[in-house]
Amino acid sequence: MPIFQDANGLAIKFFIQKDIAQEIQAELCEVVASLGGRVEAKVPRQGYVLVQPGTAEEERLRLCWMAQDRPQRHFVPYTYVEACKIAGMQLKQIFVENGLPVKMHIHPSIANINARTTLSQRIMHSGGDPTSSPQSAKIILADPNTEVFQHLVKTYQSIPDKHVESYLWVKKCVEKGSLVYTPLIYKNPGGRRPGEERTPFTEDDERHLCEWIAAKIPYKQTGGRTGNRLYQQLCEMIADPEYAWVSRHTWQSWRERYKKNAMRLDAMIAQIVDQKKPVPGEQGQYGYVRQDEEKTKRPRKKRPKPAEQNLHKEEMIIGGINADSAEVPVIVFDASPVKSGPSTSRAFIRSSPAEEELEDGEDSEEWAVRIGNEPPPKWGKRPASEESEAQKPRKRIKSNDADSIEGTSLDPGVHLIDRTLQEIATEYRFTLEEVKEFYDQCGEMERTKIRFHKMRQILSSIGES
Repeated sequence: MPIFQDANGLAIKFFIQKDIAQEIQAELCEVVASLGGRVEAKVPRQGYVLVQPGTAEEERLRLCWMAQDRPQRHFVPYTYVEACKIAGMQLKQIFVENGLPVKMHIHPSIANINARTTLSQRIMHSGGDPTSSPQSAKIILADPNTEVFQHLVKTYQSIPDKHVESYLWVKKCVEKGSLVYTPLIYKNPGGRRPGEERTPFTEDDERHLCEWIAAKIPYKQTGGRTGNRLYQQLCEMIADPEYAWVSRHTWQSWRERYKKNAMRLDAMIAQIVDQKKPVPGEQGQYGYVRQDEEKTKRPRKKRPKPAEQNLHKEEMIIGGINADSAEVPVIVFDASPVKSGPSTSRAFIRSSPAEEELEDGEDSEEWAVRIGNEPPPKWGKRPASEESEAQKPRKRIKSNDADSIEGTSLDPGVHLIDRTLQEIATEYRFTLEEVKEFYDQCGEMERTKIRFHKMRQILSSIGES
């Protein structure tokens, strides 16, 4: 039996949107005819209207011809014909309610573009509208493997006629041929159901409870009898055969039983305590824990101070003190770290006979020291040649003489470039900041000098005119 024929063997009617390309229309007519259908020139009362989604003509056709009193007239994209041919069957319009398409929203949690496109086409081929917003959509399709899916379920489950479904739900509905929502199941909200009997407390229950409290908190003034942890520990003993009676009630019920009958149960606990007479702080009582062992404090060992606190590096004297030489001894500091232990900095190794220590009373005119107003020793006097050079007046360096600048050692605190820029600023009567700014831009000293020379000439000519 051909795909596009009804149960009575009649051809299903199709209408094609007029502004679709002629090549596509010709192909659609050929495929529809080959599958047993018939293309009409006018919109049929029962049948399919093949449209191009997203166009103005499609919107006009829907406004003019879509109505609830014509539920057998369906609007589908023109790819519907090819989809039916591939499926080998006529795709039912299951996403339609009261003659109108069911509005759906594809959530961004379905991130794959191809999956979103395929899902959208499958919905449209089955009569649905996948372009609705989350607020107006009746069904929200999302990825169940993401955290946002459960958030959407909690958000919309209390809103009537609003459903959150997995993207796989569309395929299941198409395969079943009907619109079936995921069923709701009853989840017990907790508490006792109406008509259900509670497990009553017996005298044995109260006796066991009093024995437990008397063992854990024998004296009420210590506090803790109405806390949660005491009764939670009681229910944790359920695995012990001696505490099998604990399973009759929850820890909340045991706590409420004591709390509502505290005066009567306190008297029973006091009788048990008088019989056993436990000592406060006994092992096993609630609130008492084993004291941590006291840690013995180890005395801190004081590090021995080095013989010389100010000497952090070993010293080694290189060279010797010779009676015939006037050279000053040179002290070289070793960069190696100071080793712990007795200082050896004073133990100098003597490598030549000239390095001999002077005996007490031995005269050393070479290293004599000036005392009071006495004349300086021989080694402290400057040679005559140096004195004559020191007395000569030094020549002043001309700022505009480039050769003198190069030949004379400048002040190490001022760079040669800064000195030259200062000279340019002074010579052409500009500020140093202006000269430095232009030099930083061009990076050429000669160009800077020519620039400010020309500027001074221009300014001078303006003043004369």
